[in-house]
Amino acid sequence: MAVTLSADVLSRYPRFTLYNSPFAAHDRGCAVDLYPGDSDGETVRPNPEDDPPVDAPSPVTGEVLETRTVTAPTQPYAADEDHLILVDTGERVARILHVDPAVSAGDTVAVGDSLGRLVRAGFFAPWVANHLHLGFREYGADYHRAAGSLPIEIDPALRIAVLDWDGTGTVVAAGETYAVLDSPTHPAPGERFAGLAATDAGGDPVGVLDGGLPHYDGGGLLGRRPDSDAGDVFLAGERVGHADGRDIAWSDVTVLANGEPITGLALAFGRDRAGVKLVGESIDLPVGTDVTVSVETRDP
Repeated sequence: MAVTLSADVLSRYPRFTLYNSPFAAHDRGCAVDLYPGDSDGETVRPNPEDDPPVDAPSPVTGEVLETRTVTAPTQPYAADEDHLILVDTGERVARILHVDPAVSAGDTVAVGDSLGRLVRAGFFAPWVANHLHLGFREYGADYHRAAGSLPIEIDPALRIAVLDWDGTGTVVAAGETYAVLDSPTHPAPGERFAGLAATDAGGDPVGVLDGGLPHYDGGGLLGRRPDSDAGDVFLAGERVGHADGRDIAWSDVTVLANGEPITGLALAFGRDRAGVKLVGESIDLPVGTDVTVSVETRDP
């Protein structure tokens, strides 16, 4: 049974994604990452160690059942420990990660209350900004193992804007592992979420892409057009995957920026910004660089 996240809850976070994660708990959209932003409100920049700590606003209301420290994968840019917070919402149990808890078992929290401070965990890729990871379990399930959460649905009232993109843009934010383009342009910053369009073979939008293309195991197709049977999905005129329901199996593709291969595109839903984020172990695209993104497929 899927859990629907309300538009009110999601709108409290400037950025969210169901599929853009290497963490197995996100398989088939069974978890959501919620980005409150750093001390400057930025949601795409990886958080340096010397960034001021940022509060983690709770996405759920309920009673804290447990907090637990867990070992995270060792990464040079992240803490060795992460934390799990379990909250009884009255309908099921919420699992929240990547927060150093300021709450304890028996505490009651409401949506928007601080759970503690965000932490940069070894579960993250180096280009990922700090965020909360949220999943749900039925009562009686194993609350501690990574896999097994319920699928998450997005409230239709959220009205995600589907944005066409011609593959070009100018870098407006950059670091060693990422570059953010100024396109596509957000149609209503602060008023609604927007995401990059997936198209059919004829170039007509069929929904919004979510996920790490192609560097994570699969992606998602949200806000799917009701009259579309989806199937193959395209970006920049190239087939990038095949949709089965809302799940996408990526094709064998390479993403290039100005002709140079990069790790891929980090696709998510932005409330205030919609520009495409390019990611890789070493991105040499300074602010002000004009970029053309292309996709090459090696499928037969």
